[in-house]
Parts: sequence; structure tokens; C-alpha cells
Amino acid sequence: IVNGKGNPESKLVWIVQLAILPIMGTLFYLFVQGQKVPMLVNKELKRLRRDKASYIEQQPEVVREIEELDTQKSNFIRYMNKYADTPVFTNTDVTYYPTGESCWTAIMEELERAEKYIFIEYFIIDEGEMWDSILGVLRRKAAQGVEIRVMYDGMGCLTRLRHDYPKKLAAMGIKCRVFNPFRPFLSTIQNNRDHRKILVIDGKTAFTGGVNLSDEYVNITHPYGYWKDTAVRLKGEAAFSFAVMFLELWQISSKQREDDYDKYRPEDGGVKCGGYVMPFGDSPFDGELVGETVYMDILSKARKYVHITTPYLIIDHEMITTLGSAAKSGVDVKIIVPHKADHWYAHAVAKAYYAELIGRGVELYEYMPGFIHSKSFVSDGDTAVVGSINMDYRSLYLHFECAAWMYKSDAVGDIEKDFQECLGKCRPITLESCKVRGIKKVVYAILRLFAPLM
Repeated sequence: IVNGKGNPESKLVWIVQLAILPIMGTLFYLFVQGQKVPMLVNKELKRLRRDKASYIEQQPEVVREIEELDTQKSNFIRYMNKYADTPVFTNTDVTYYPTGESCWTAIMEELERAEKYIFIEYFIIDEGEMWDSILGVLRRKAAQGVEIRVMYDGMGCLTRLRHDYPKKLAAMGIKCRVFNPFRPFLSTIQNNRDHRKILVIDGKTAFTGGVNLSDEYVNITHPYGYWKDTAVRLKGEAAFSFAVMFLELWQISSKQREDDYDKYRPEDGGVKCGGYVMPFGDSPFDGELVGETVYMDILSKARKYVHITTPYLIIDHEMITTLGSAAKSGVDVKIIVPHKADHWYAHAVAKAYYAELIGRGVELYEYMPGFIHSKSFVSDGDTAVVGSINMDYRSLYLHFECAAWMYKSDAVGDIEKDFQECLGKCRPITLESCKVRGIKKVVYAILRLFAPLM
């Protein structure tokens, strides 16, 4: 454990378990860490990434343009090109949706425009008003000859969809795959979920963000008060990147090779507009913490402000240090977290970090109307990220994730405007309000110790 690669705090958890329960701890460690399936998956992913490089290449002139604007940004782009196989694009229009409801409306409009194919990949799909409306369009489009593929996570939909749901969709002419079906005690790859949110139409339009395809995300139901979520729509060159991301995991899930991605490439070019967009994915098996690196890059290079929304704040020492260093250097670092929790234990662990972050100069706020599920970073009026990546160990270390990085896009201003409006519905968290004593302090300490497993 000590000599192996990985997060030091995760190592500490394993060492504590082994010290307390040597036999059970050893068996559990071997079960989780001694698995072979992720190695096989990673081998296949590496092959797919090599294929990907031939389908979406970085245009050198785009990097040169960014270098003229900001050398640090171009250095970051080169890292993403080399280690995340992720190009940055221009000629892509970005629309920001500050609510799940507005995103749903846009999705319905774009689905109606589909001519060749629709790819849908979500952590959660749940039968209800939202999904039924989408499924109605999919069924009609499939009958018209549009290729429809749907993929959802086996754990995310475990209690939401029947195990034979793919057969139901197949009867409608819709191809369906369950990513990593839940099989208790048979494989620990079940710990690595597909947490991504991707919808691609004809390679010309793509959606990503925090919004799953379920009624609570668009406030038809209200399990935790008002559900605040966000998403972005890409139109233009960058949209095809999400199609390639989808096809990668589809092949992993279906164990069938895709011969030619080019047939899904749109024939026409991008949308003529300013700004730069970089869709990116994160895999738990590639040895690169892409999501965390993107977030830390924004924090370390910010000059004026970094404004963050996240439903879960369960972070490692490195992220705490980076947040604190930015705040201590004079950068305005604000984080909005939920007032109401969807998972009590995640909320309790997050509270264990509040005092330390505030002590380092980070400002924390609770979203009072209900639950905030959006995952966004916005900085200095020119840079932003919107996607599926939470600020917790699962998103940063264990899950398949995705997001869109934006620079000099008009949508960046919309994201900051929404943050300020959201801030008006929050209350500040103070050192006094998050102070804990007695048994509660002990509980928080234990929860924080085991945070890497949550």
C-alpha cells in the first residue's frame, strides 16, 4: 500500500482498516485492489484512445491563437492534448442553461431536428414525465430511420429501471446498453460508475452538465426542495468530441468494436463564432486525474476570482491547499453548496471541511431554496467549466466523468451572472455556524478519515 501509486489519503484509509481488522481488512483490500477487470478495461480504453486520436486532431493554429492570448492557457491545452487526448476547438457556439427545466426544453427542440443519429448516455434515466417525453421523440425518430443509442449506468438506474429495460427499448428500434450492470460480490469494477451526462445529435449538437433524465432534475418532483442544476449545449466543431466519447464507452459496454467513427462526423463545418471550447472526459483507469487537474489549473492561474458550485465537497489535502492558496493570494474564492442534502453522510463529511476552508480564506455559502446539483467553475470573466464532475473522491478518482471547458466564450459571462443570482439565494457559512463540539466533533473526524471511500 505504501509503495503503490495513488492518493495518500486513500492509502491511510486502507492502513487504518488493516490495523483495526487485519484479516477482514486484508480480504477486502485484495477484493478491491487485486481485481483484473479494470486492467482489461484500461487496455481496451488505451486502444480506443489511440483510435480517437486519428478522428479528432488538435488544430495547431487554434493552440497558437490561444498562446497569443495567454501562454499559461496554451501550456494547459498542450497537457490536455498529450495526456487526456483532448483537443480544443473554435467555431463552436455555447449556450448555458441555468436550470434543468430550460435544458429539458432545449433538448426536446434539438431532438426534433435529428436526421442521422442520437446518442444518449446518462448516469440516471428514470421513467416519468421528463423521460417519457424524450422517449416519445426517440421512438418516432427511430421509426423514421434515425439511429438511436441509449446507455445508462447500472448502479444509477438500479432502483429506477427494470433489468429488462433494454429489451423494451429494442422493441422500439432503439439500441440500449447498461454500463457496468450491478452484480454484487462478483466484480469490484462496480465501484467505477459512468457518471457522465452526454446527449449528441448528428455530431452537430451536444449537451452536458449535471442534469440527469429524471423528474426531480426539472422540478416536477421536489424531494429536496427546489433542485438547482445547470447544463450547456455545444453547436459546432466541438460537439463531435462528445460523440467520440460516447462511442468509446459504448464499445466497452457492448464488447463490440466500432469500425468507423467517421460515419458519425457531420458533413458541414462549425458555427462561426468566437471563443474556445474543449470537451473532455476522465477515466479512473488512465493514471491521469484529468478532472482535478482542470479544476486546479483554474484555481492556480486565477487573478481575480474563482466561483464554484458543487453538491458534494469531499476533497483531499491537495485540493484544500490549492483552494486556500488562491484565497490567501487575494483571489476571491467562493463555493456554493446545498442547504438540503440528498445523502446525509456526504453532507456530514462536507461539513467536516468547512472550518478549515474558511480558515484559509475560502468563502462558503449554502443554497437555501433546496438542493444545488450543478457542477461549475467560473473564473476571471474568461474561463469556465460545466459538466458532471463533483468535488468529491468518487468523481475525481473513481468515476467516468465529462465536462466542457470554455475560454473567451460568451457563455462564461452567463455562468458568472447565474452564480451571482444564485448567491443572492444563499446564506454565508461562518466559523461560528460550522463549529462542532463533543461527540459530533469525533463523528466528523471519523467521517473525514474515511472520506476517500465515500
